[in-house]
Amino acid sequence: MRILHVNKFFDLHGGAEVYLHALIEHQLAAGHDVHAFSTRAASNLPSADNKTFVKRFDYTRSEGLARDVRKGAAYVWNREAREAMRSAIRELRPEVIHLHNVYHHLSTSILGPIRRARIPCVQTLHDYKLACPNYKMFTEGSVCERCKGGKYFEAIRHKCLTTNLAGNVLAALEMGFTKAMQAYERTIHTFICPSQFLADKMIAWGEPASKFMVVPNPVELPSRRSRQEHKTLVTILAAGRLSIEKGFDVLIRAAAQVPRVQIKIVGTGPEEDKLRRLAETLPSAQIEFLGYVPRAVETLSFQVSALAIPSVWYENAPLVVLEAMAAGLPILASRIGGLPELVEHGVNGWLIEAQKVEAWVQALEAFSQLPEHSRQELGENGRRRVLEKFTWDQHLQVLERIYNTAINPCCGDKG
Repeated sequence: MRILHVNKFFDLHGGAEVYLHALIEHQLAAGHDVHAFSTRAASNLPSADNKTFVKRFDYTRSEGLARDVRKGAAYVWNREAREAMRSAIRELRPEVIHLHNVYHHLSTSILGPIRRARIPCVQTLHDYKLACPNYKMFTEGSVCERCKGGKYFEAIRHKCLTTNLAGNVLAALEMGFTKAMQAYERTIHTFICPSQFLADKMIAWGEPASKFMVVPNPVELPSRRSRQEHKTLVTILAAGRLSIEKGFDVLIRAAAQVPRVQIKIVGTGPEEDKLRRLAETLPSAQIEFLGYVPRAVETLSFQVSALAIPSVWYENAPLVVLEAMAAGLPILASRIGGLPELVEHGVNGWLIEAQKVEAWVQALEAFSQLPEHSRQELGENGRRRVLEKFTWDQHLQVLERIYNTAINPCCGDKG
């Protein structure tokens, strides 16, 4: 099958891109003819299709009035991307197009050529952008659903994307325009959701239920590695972007009250300096900041006893959780978003009330007192769960059924 994957970034920008490149590799290995459409960047991974890639705009800073106006126009309607998509379709003649994150950098302008060419199209939703202007349903330190019902002006009132008024106005206008046109809904045959929570939330916000299918993210299963046991400390890994919605401050405050627990924090982000200062003000907290660590779970799993995910936003289906489960690590996770679909309380980890420091103190204290064989049992249960539900073979089979149903709607179903 000739497949065209479309994503706004082609480097390893985040979890969506890690998944995209792994998916391409697996589909190529399965014998498919796989192509890509994206934006140009020096950090991109190699691609034979890069001649059709389009300019990547930097929306993180102002570059002067004239250039900012051009960027703003492309944010809503990228003419270069539209023409490049037409060319890619003519040249590649894909049997199916698989969209990922295309918002802003590619824009809805690419959807018209797809519809006119009558190419079956599916989309994996890696975040909440189909309904929420800031992708996360999180602002001002807590989850947010103010824009539900088309109230996108709330993104302006609450500065959901940036402190800059123009940026929030632009995001609200783009969202209103896209919904008024029903651009995605008219183009996409199936929206693929990594979690039931995400699918339910989109449907609750007015998206057509018949177009949604839940397909869990897959993960590679590494070989087992023995762990280094520490007689006095229980070391827990916490990995992710150091941003406010990830709840690392909650974990640090809780760990400061549990002397037997050490936290290794992997990642960088806008909250890093603030989190380091917080740890310094809590002398009893045993916190180690490791910065960016490639393949963090694989690299550090033998040094730690669990993975902590203290998120305070609607997590979808974090790859790091699946990687830790595959490595045989118990998961300590907030009871929020899609996390309860990955972590079964008392089976492969524990679920803890989000944003509640005291709840995390109690969980860390209890976990630190568990005998080693009990921790190992939790980890082994997670590894078995990966084998049952989250392998690449299972994932590829389901995707192929979705593709075939999109190509021949009368001859298949999404079940």
